[in-house]
Amino acid sequence: MVLLYLVSGCKERYMPELKETNERLLVVEGIISLGPVRTQIRLSRTVPVSEKGNRVPEVNAQVSIQSNTNEVYNLVHRTGGEYESAVLNLTTDKKYKLRIISKGVEYATDYLEAKAAPPIDDVSWEVKPNGLQFYVDTHDDTNKSKYYRWEFDDTWIFYAKYQSALIWTGNDLRLRDQASENIYKCWGNGISNAIVLGSSVKLSQDVIHKQPLVLIPANSEKLTERYSINVRQYTLTKEAFDFWENLRKNTESLGSIFDAQPSQLTGNVINVKNPKEPVLGYVSVGSVQEKRIFVSKTQLPNWRVMEPFECFAPDTLTVAEKRLFADVNYIPLGEVYSDSGALIGYTGTQKKCGDCTFRGTNRRPAFWQ
Repeated sequence: MVLLYLVSGCKERYMPELKETNERLLVVEGIISLGPVRTQIRLSRTVPVSEKGNRVPEVNAQVSIQSNTNEVYNLVHRTGGEYESAVLNLTTDKKYKLRIISKGVEYATDYLEAKAAPPIDDVSWEVKPNGLQFYVDTHDDTNKSKYYRWEFDDTWIFYAKYQSALIWTGNDLRLRDQASENIYKCWGNGISNAIVLGSSVKLSQDVIHKQPLVLIPANSEKLTERYSINVRQYTLTKEAFDFWENLRKNTESLGSIFDAQPSQLTGNVINVKNPKEPVLGYVSVGSVQEKRIFVSKTQLPNWRVMEPFECFAPDTLTVAEKRLFADVNYIPLGEVYSDSGALIGYTGTQKKCGDCTFRGTNRRPAFWQ
């Protein structure tokens, strides 16, 4: 018993020594776009683990696209490390490279093959026991695509837990105009955070059938009333596909695709004078094909949606306490009357429970059907 006590009782906290190397790596995200669209490239820097922060936008860089026939197209910094070109109408009969000069250091890709993506044939869905599974179908009659990558963003209707009939004006309460001051019905938005790839290399035809995209859980708030998914399709070179496949394997249990990786991945952007410097990201040249679909609650089983967080029953304030609603984090809901019809108070709740704009927008998207 004494030995057991000594073994189990004498524990020292182990604090491994972390070496912060390569903590300010350049991150390059984006695609050089073909056709009548703008190219958008995002630049940022990683931060040390000890800082526990997000990547820092890389501003004041010079970013350009160069063709193998010597045309140069400059990108302009917009905001937050986002660089954008004019509409360039780049074509598949040329090769292009990305060139970046930041903090006096030049980074560049080689000249890259341009790959035009074929149209998306279909975005479909199936009801599964645990949720709604989405798929994508495509094909290329020319047999030139072979390697594919997909991204998506999604939008959905959701509601606040409680509906507010009142609004604080700064001095008093008045009835809320539900047409122009609605905070009960909102639209939420999300983006894909998984790497979805497909290849037809081992098939006799360049066809992708029912490639899984995402499973929306049956209890997800996204399925409250109406849900929309917008899918973007890219065609890759074999080298780009191999990069994304390796990145997918490395990040299956991690967060962002540009988080610290368990093994070093080599992208195609290099420091021209110091090729050994790690640079995160892989730039491709190509077009994008998009397709959006909608799914309504009436098309689905009677799944029960889970609230994203707990909301307690509304509070009740007296008339004398109504100035507490001056706190922007406290939302007035309705009036409370006595049995005789006299106004005696108001109900209220936390902003997250009574104002859907706390985590969404009450502006109907232009594409919404």
